[in-house]
Amino acid sequence: MPAPPFDSPISELIWSGRYRLQEDGSESCIEESWRRVAGALASVEPDRRSYWEERFYQALEDFRFIPGGRILAGAGSGRNVTLFNCFVMGRIGNSLGSIFDNLKEGALTMQQGGGVGYDFSTLRPAGAGGSSPGPLACMKIWDSACEALLATAARRGAMMATLRCDHPDIEAFVDAKRTPGLFRNFNLSVLISDGFMEAVEEDRRWPLLYPAPELPEAHRFPEQLRWRWSGTPLPCAVFRWIRARDLWERIMRASYDTAEPGVLFIDHVNRANNLVYREQINATNPCGEIPLPPYGACNLGSINLTRFVREPFGRSARLDMEGIRSTAALAVRMLDNVISLSRFPLPAQRRQSQGSRRIGVGITGLADALVMLGLHYGSEQARECAASVLEGICHAAYRASVELAAEKGPFPFLDTGAYLKQPFIRNLPRDIRQRIAADGIRNSHLIAIAPAGTISLLANNISSGIEPLFGLHYRRRIRTGADEYREQELTAYALRLWKKLHLGEPPPAYFVTAAQLSPRHHLQMQAALQPFVDNAISKTINVPEETDFDTFRTIYQEAWRLELKGCTTYRPNPVRGELLASAEEPGPSCCHRI
Repeated sequence: MPAPPFDSPISELIWSGRYRLQEDGSESCIEESWRRVAGALASVEPDRRSYWEERFYQALEDFRFIPGGRILAGAGSGRNVTLFNCFVMGRIGNSLGSIFDNLKEGALTMQQGGGVGYDFSTLRPAGAGGSSPGPLACMKIWDSACEALLATAARRGAMMATLRCDHPDIEAFVDAKRTPGLFRNFNLSVLISDGFMEAVEEDRRWPLLYPAPELPEAHRFPEQLRWRWSGTPLPCAVFRWIRARDLWERIMRASYDTAEPGVLFIDHVNRANNLVYREQINATNPCGEIPLPPYGACNLGSINLTRFVREPFGRSARLDMEGIRSTAALAVRMLDNVISLSRFPLPAQRRQSQGSRRIGVGITGLADALVMLGLHYGSEQARECAASVLEGICHAAYRASVELAAEKGPFPFLDTGAYLKQPFIRNLPRDIRQRIAADGIRNSHLIAIAPAGTISLLANNISSGIEPLFGLHYRRRIRTGADEYREQELTAYALRLWKKLHLGEPPPAYFVTAAQLSPRHHLQMQAALQPFVDNAISKTINVPEETDFDTFRTIYQEAWRLELKGCTTYRPNPVRGELLASAEEPGPSCCHRI
């Protein structure tokens, strides 16, 4: 007789409150939810629908593969909702009409369940020309609209705001989260260029500038300094010169004190983009795992690694890599079907999503799986194991996408010659590149690692994404409605399993938690996996409260040198609220960007 799907009270609470279909015949168990999702995703198959429905159900069963929350909640529900968790929105122009058109588009997207990301760099600086409200004033409008729209929703609205490191309002943007309650619906990230980081290292001056051809010639900056938007270089006017290291220190101080802003190494993002030949990226979804062009969509799912550990905690503990690879291949088909099945809040989002067919197969439960294999999260062996898993998933996903292209056709935006020249594609095995040349590929991007916070709670409180165990015993506040929370006592999944198999024995030293790891351990894990991720990785680097500022600052500089696409840290502080708290040591704690 199979084991019950839930062995943690919080998991059933999450299912019932967020993913259970309760109208038109209540779902009495999660198996019925899995059947609903599997049937919906199979419904767009041109033939053998019953075969694919059963295959999809087997992937969902026992939380082997966990699609994004919008898919779990919406697929097959009959509701007028999108199945995409997040979108990056269109370019905001400086006219009042453009600002409010974009606000309307964002509201329609959030109303259907999608989070939104915006680049506010396109807006004139505050006071420019005597009348510009500036990016931060416009962000307040978005923040208020999100608050009003989602005031009674169980899922709080999520938005990402980005601003270039050379925008004249960058200093105010950097310090915005120092005001408690300001932009509470936004995550903030600074778009950091290689040129800025080189200026920091060489202690050079840095211009704060903006394209402004209407200004008098005396205020125009020489043509050699240009601002690139959507691939078009534009002459700029310089508003001020500052010392690059002063701005960098300001960014670092704000992150040290408030955990925001994060940074996006935008040149790394665009250089590594498989579609750089046709698009410019200036923003990400709210958690940062999907850098997207205007109107791009976030279509994610996570492979639960704990379900593929054989003989856990024993000398023969191992991963079922064949099972992981086959699940990755099936996940590609499932997420590709989401694109064909989903509603879209805006026609532009449909065109972009169906043109590129971007998806993001990722992992969750990594920390629990490493413990079950007897590996310390901070060890070289753990990083090698994790990298091997991601390499296997990446190559299996690309092979599956090539096979789908032969069956259903390649993604419409594919220019085969240009695509094969991109850095990530050039590093794939030869057989994959040969198949792409012959048959094309179904999806432009295939791998992304999301925070997976809520779906990991659903899957019996496994560790989320690639984060280490937060604690062995801890408390978590769960949002159940508008400003309503429920606190739950939790035990780490791996520890619960250890106690079942080793009654009365203390856990070994490799049961390591985030508080026992150095920031470098976090950074090294992210860097180990990045070569096999064509989108990006959402990762919060936990920093002990006592860490000195100079040590903290080196984390971001090392992240740039390692060619990571972004970096986010969390150091306990009095400004940010807490979602998690250790049962042994109450106090501020890690806050995932979800």
